[in-house]
Amino acid sequence: MNIRNVCLAILFDGNASGYEIRKKSTEGEFSYFVEASFGSIYPALAKLEEDSLVTSAVELQEGRPAKKVYSITQTGREAFLESLHDDPGDDVFRSPFLLFARFAEHLPASLVGQRIRERMASLENQIKELQELREKFDCRADRWVIDLGLSVQKVAHEYMRTHMNDLVGIAQQDETRDAAE
Repeated sequence: MNIRNVCLAILFDGNASGYEIRKKSTEGEFSYFVEASFGSIYPALAKLEEDSLVTSAVELQEGRPAKKVYSITQTGREAFLESLHDDPGDDVFRSPFLLFARFAEHLPASLVGQRIRERMASLENQIKELQELREKFDCRADRWVIDLGLSVQKVAHEYMRTHMNDLVGIAQQDETRDAAE
């Protein structure tokens, strides 16, 4: 899904400023779907407005600069829903941790164990965040999506818990490394 459709998806749920769209797409519930950069959102919104898929209005704020709030048009809703008929393509999964794990045999066992524990703690936090997010949604489709995400994170955590020693065992024993230096 491209940034244009992410903006339309967010606006499908309600009006939002560019800042709010950025926050939802980088930190909020939409951050799980695609990677969106701050620099790509505003050009996408400008193009969407040019194509009459969204409109904007300036809202004055007391003691703060005015903000531009975007709304999806009926044409924008139709275009977004039509885009969902396209093949979404393969999911993209990238993991710096897996790159680290791939080279475990060249690293000290203590470091490998530490990184696995850190990754497990990160997964626990992600699971907690998804569980909290799930409570905020009543829509069955939203809950289905969140439940899938929870399942993936729980399986990853369980795999690391049960196979941690396998990867640590592949790593260099700390004493051997120290003796070689």
